[in-house]
Amino acid sequence: MPLSERLRSFLDSHQAEFTSTLHPKAFTAREVAAAEHLPPREVAKTVVIFGDGAYHMIVIPASKLVDLYEVRPVLGLAQARLATEAELGTLFPDCELGAMPPLGPLYGLAVYLDNSLLGQDTIAFNAGTHSEVIHMRMAEFQRLAAPQVVSLAREPVAACGW
Repeated sequence: MPLSERLRSFLDSHQAEFTSTLHPKAFTAREVAAAEHLPPREVAKTVVIFGDGAYHMIVIPASKLVDLYEVRPVLGLAQARLATEAELGTLFPDCELGAMPPLGPLYGLAVYLDNSLLGQDTIAFNAGTHSEVIHMRMAEFQRLAAPQVVSLAREPVAACGW
């Protein structure tokens, strides 16, 4: 499936350097990492929150989770919650649900990049579908998304087998 017209236009207008790949459908960021044969730390997961009357895009590695206890103080919000599926459908009408690219300027959203992604030379992320991925250098992503770098992610807690 080709990139959406909106995404292609954004990337072209910014003369972005990237490649795209196709893989079998994958619905979670960890599944995308497996389908792309990449370590989860190199795959960016897009999380959208609603706080203080506005939406905010948080970009974290597939290997981590957003720490909602940290979101409010770090972003300076009085309240914050995850965006609902209905809200995501309205915010990203050209994307499959949950497959939005982490390019906030394309959708008029502020982007917050978890500092743990800064150590990656390249990142991969959903291109609006559950089967297409964009790969680009981290510096290129930062140029396009103009993110504020923050610390919002944490390692998942391992399940105890007792």
